[in-house]
Amino acid sequence: MRKLHLEKKGLRGLVIAESFTQNSKKSILAGVVMRRDFVIDGFVFGEATLEGDDATETILSMYKKLNRPDISYLLISGIIISMYNIIDLKKISQSLDLPVIGVTYQDSKGIEEAIRHHFPDSYESKLKEYQELENRDKITLHTSYDIYIRKEGCTLSDVKHLLDELTLQGSFPEPLRVAQLLAKTLLFI
Repeated sequence: MRKLHLEKKGLRGLVIAESFTQNSKKSILAGVVMRRDFVIDGFVFGEATLEGDDATETILSMYKKLNRPDISYLLISGIIISMYNIIDLKKISQSLDLPVIGVTYQDSKGIEEAIRHHFPDSYESKLKEYQELENRDKITLHTSYDIYIRKEGCTLSDVKHLLDELTLQGSFPEPLRVAQLLAKTLLFI
């Protein structure tokens, strides 16, 4: 596993966020390659099926399209995206040999009941995927906002250090804010 080299000013991450409407069949995923010093160094796009099972493969494909061996980590807004399309952080981290961090912004007691409700005839596989996710860790950023993360291939201390540096204000790390804006813009083109 590659280490997060937090001492490097030019440390690059692939940062992914999504956007969709309730009437959509697909969610737009926007990936931004951003250096630690906030220089944008590339873009990549993908789609995930609402209520589907393709988000993990889409993210792997987005990374491969870039052909960028200088990317040192992946940062993803949410682990359960596109209406219960569950991202397998462990698979992504192992496949790419990179640290992967998933960020959410609200505490939750879990979504088991919601999965059963939305998939009354086929909830078992989604529920199994969800239960295999690691527990979330709460981090209080230097901005005094709390966020919740899941991680693979890196330490909680390194994640906190990185996210503190990438967060200029509030609770949204700047690269995730840019990726979210891009995804939302593409949705309405």
